[in-house]
Amino acid sequence: MKSSEDLRTLLERIDHRSYPAYKDTAGSYQFGGYVLSIDHVQGDPFASPSDVSIHVPAAVAGFPAEYFDKTHRRVALQDLLTRTFGREAAQFSFKAKGSGKSGLLSVSRCGQEILERSACRILPAGGVVLRFHVGFPANGRTINARELMKIFFEFLPRCAERALKYRSYPAARVRGVIELADDQEYLRGQLTERGLAAFVADGSVLPRESGVSALPMKGAVPFRAPESLTVTMQLPHAGARRGMGIPRGITMIAGGGYHGKSTLLKALELGVYNHIAGDGREYVVTDAGAMKLRAEDGRSITGVDISMFIRNLPNGKDTARFSTEDASGSTSQAANVVEAMEAGSRVFLIDEDTSATNFMIRDELMQRVINRESEPIIPFIDRVEELYRTFGISTILVAGSCGSYFHRADHIIQMKQYQPVDITALAKREAAAFPLQTEAPDAAAEPNFTRCIHCTQRLEDRVKVRASGVDSVSIDREVVDLRYVEQLADPEQVNLLGQILKYAIQNLMDGKRTVNEIVDAIEAVLKARGMEGICGGKFLPAGYALPRRQEIAACINRYRRLRV
Repeated sequence: MKSSEDLRTLLERIDHRSYPAYKDTAGSYQFGGYVLSIDHVQGDPFASPSDVSIHVPAAVAGFPAEYFDKTHRRVALQDLLTRTFGREAAQFSFKAKGSGKSGLLSVSRCGQEILERSACRILPAGGVVLRFHVGFPANGRTINARELMKIFFEFLPRCAERALKYRSYPAARVRGVIELADDQEYLRGQLTERGLAAFVADGSVLPRESGVSALPMKGAVPFRAPESLTVTMQLPHAGARRGMGIPRGITMIAGGGYHGKSTLLKALELGVYNHIAGDGREYVVTDAGAMKLRAEDGRSITGVDISMFIRNLPNGKDTARFSTEDASGSTSQAANVVEAMEAGSRVFLIDEDTSATNFMIRDELMQRVINRESEPIIPFIDRVEELYRTFGISTILVAGSCGSYFHRADHIIQMKQYQPVDITALAKREAAAFPLQTEAPDAAAEPNFTRCIHCTQRLEDRVKVRASGVDSVSIDREVVDLRYVEQLADPEQVNLLGQILKYAIQNLMDGKRTVNEIVDAIEAVLKARGMEGICGGKFLPAGYALPRRQEIAACINRYRRLRV
């Protein structure tokens, strides 16, 4: 391994040369308390910045072993280090001058959710690897090595000292991060033990600052559970936490417009992730596999068994192996339900505003005019009880205009000025005056999940993978639309989904594996070899975050080159 002085000498030698000479800097260099690795050098000052990493040995990093001995603790600690390094680096970004991206110093921009990211990795023995981006400075396309020396020899040592060493943190701050992670992990485990689909602690702040900001709204009304749904959780560190437990089964969230129905549902959607202290939703926890479902006109569907909801299409199309390039609202939502079942979800989150009306309900007048024999759709209202009683799948449904679900719901919560009120008894009493006029459909068989898929597209190793925020990812210019996979919390998850899809196409989509078997194989690689195993075993840059199993399956299912 070369020394930091070797790097300084090299930079002095290539100063004022043509930009490609920066390629000579690739490699590892021993600095005082860490190793600096230049993993990939950009080819041009206007190109994507260079990939750089810092490796701090365990003895220097000094974080107590009990702070990373469990996955949830390790991920929380990595999140703290990434955020701290990011704040430190922001002070120095573009302080080194030059053309294009010269002087850029950046790491992953973490949101409110705590995710496993490629930006930071705490090794089993306690060493720390921090990956980030640096814009190597140039004047025009001529190397400005003096400015890069500022980054390597002045800025980065300060960032590493303040962010990657335990001694630089107040001990109480690090301990607080670990204890919050413990409490959140414990709380999520208690959902199963107590028969709950979700829990929302009293005092939680659910509204966000704005439609483009995930920060908590200032002055928002704190959440408080109704007495009838109150549950008290005794957390390992925070002690007793009172809140609303949403039981497994069928729960309807009703209320007038702008009273907080969708705000509560959004908090439950993101309750599958842990949140940072101060977010307001630290103790809003949802079943880890919960899936938000909606209509998705125009999506691609490949060989999905939607026969429990749609049968006897007039064109004779087989709904037990349904495929289309342009799904309707009802067929897309039916496929989304079945695919969520296939992915192992046991809690469905649904908002009537984003659902296909004919998939959710058929009113009495419509049933009288258009009889069941003329209607191929068995609406969700006729299956929602069966989904729970037979398949063990709970539903949390937001509905502001359709009262028919009062008959089906086990619990009915009215959101009134952002506060929940249990109106189950009142709603059931009123619903008795409006009996449902419907014939029970035949019992549904469990959907067939044995579809084996293959891909019509062959990919080279150097194929382009591009993500666009949380909206889409493209593989060799084939775009996968992810706009309506609404629990993707961070663009870095989509970045990794692109690599996962590429890996699956190249290695797993051979027509002999089901979607579940493909996802199982992907999870096995991630567990055994980490994100590097998916990304080809080469160096792993910053910019990736781990999605859930549900989002991996959703991405695969929306790829338009699939066949059965």
